[in-house]
Amino acid sequence: MSQHIPFPTTPVATGRRRFVQMALACAAPVLLLACSPKKPEFKSTDVTGAAFAKDLKLKDHHGNVRTMQDFKGQIAVIFFGFTQCPDVCPTSMNTMAEVKRLLGAQGDRLQVLFITIDPERDTQALLKEYMASFDPGFLALRPEPDEVQRVASDFKIYFKKVSGSTPTSYTMDHSAGKYIFDTESRVRLFSAYGTDAATIAADIQVLLSAA
Repeated sequence: MSQHIPFPTTPVATGRRRFVQMALACAAPVLLLACSPKKPEFKSTDVTGAAFAKDLKLKDHHGNVRTMQDFKGQIAVIFFGFTQCPDVCPTSMNTMAEVKRLLGAQGDRLQVLFITIDPERDTQALLKEYMASFDPGFLALRPEPDEVQRVASDFKIYFKKVSGSTPTSYTMDHSAGKYIFDTESRVRLFSAYGTDAATIAADIQVLLSAA
């Protein structure tokens, strides 16, 4: 007597299709991970998505009103200081001049912005002369005296006037880091005072390559 052998209730094609679907489902997370863009690695502090340092509206040393959108397509680096600063400010500006040199042909895509925290003494003419001593392409921005605190707060910058021996011989304590913006005018990095030019240039090249 012949024995009846039951056939599978699921067609072979359907079973194969389910196997393929399961394989793809298992592989999907791996494929997603492999296809996801690699997060940029910076040496400066990454502040991407920060709720501060969004924009500004200040006159430059030529008398033109500037906002961050004016520098779209470039890497903008913002530093707060004052022209009578004895060491921190000139050191920082010289560092940025060296950064531009290290960038070579890409140096044209770098815009350094020096925002004075001492508009009482830093006139447009003085700021123009000060910028020229580092790089003629650098721009100084000058808030009015009653705007300084607001701008500093918008960028989370500390500053304080320190009295001198005469009313005009005061100095200014202030934050000494730099904010670095990408080509979409979004703040991306904070570079601490003392960071060498090669490190800053390397971070800027990462931002440019991602543009």
